[in-house]
Amino acid sequence: MDRGNCSSLNEFIFLGITTDTDTKLILFSVFLLVYLTNLLANLGMIILIRLDSQLHTPMYFFLSHLSFCDVCYATAIGPRMLVDIFATDRSIPFYGCALQFLIFCIFADSECLLLAVMAFDRYKAISNPLLYTVNMSSRVCSLLMAGVYLVGMADALIHTSLTFRLCFCGSKEINHFFCDIPPLLLLSCSDTQVNELVIFTVFGFIEMSTISGVLVSYCYIISSILKIRSAEGRFKAFSTCTSHLTTVAIFQGTMLFMYFRPSSSYSLDEDKMTSLFYTLVIPMLNPLIYSLRNKDVKQALDKLKNKREIYLLINLFKIILCGF
Repeated sequence: MDRGNCSSLNEFIFLGITTDTDTKLILFSVFLLVYLTNLLANLGMIILIRLDSQLHTPMYFFLSHLSFCDVCYATAIGPRMLVDIFATDRSIPFYGCALQFLIFCIFADSECLLLAVMAFDRYKAISNPLLYTVNMSSRVCSLLMAGVYLVGMADALIHTSLTFRLCFCGSKEINHFFCDIPPLLLLSCSDTQVNELVIFTVFGFIEMSTISGVLVSYCYIISSILKIRSAEGRFKAFSTCTSHLTTVAIFQGTMLFMYFRPSSSYSLDEDKMTSLFYTLVIPMLNPLIYSLRNKDVKQALDKLKNKREIYLLINLFKIILCGF
């Protein structure tokens, strides 16, 4: 519906995570720590990959973009959410709400697609390691990432334009801590069937395509691993995939739970906790999952301790911490 036929709405008001004053300080402390860990871990991962030449491989090229996506969509939501915990004015301009959702959607969608690309990369590395650097050249990797961001932007623009053309002629209070599709659809007085259909088709196609891509890639990966004669070789090959599988299972499982339900089944109070998990906790977990299980990352960190570049990381972390 054209917004020109709707009553004027200049802002929304977030109801936030909780109104309980006794838990506000606890929640603020916990999620400030989570967000700072998110920034430090992901930016540290990006810088580490940039500084260590041994990490200049397709796998770590994609991992650095995964960290970039995590930082971007967590930062679109985290600082505002932290401020609103104690704020008396939780209003956000209409177009500010649209921009927040657009940024979140771009990088969340890009992460979905990137996880499938990373599965394809692991398949190429394990199935034919001798031709890995040829098959996954810098040009191929750059084209894959360009495709990931272009599709993410296209999908985000579709959902943003459809959602913010709805009529919001009743309450302007969003029972959430950021601008997301489910609470906005419940707030609208327009017919939202088209929006729900688009979610199930467009975003559903992206989700199913990426999940299918991951499953197909891992079918070939398992087949290739089983052909390896030595038990040590099989274990080493499979261990490189466990971190990626863990990330896929956590991220995709949460996304499917959040967005592939009819609007009548939404429980926004419960969904707030789920949203906190995938907007702040998952971006924090990703670099930790990869670094704790990855010998290359640990070795790069050990080498960095003996170099002057460590001061770059330390100074960066100080800047981030001083900003809060």
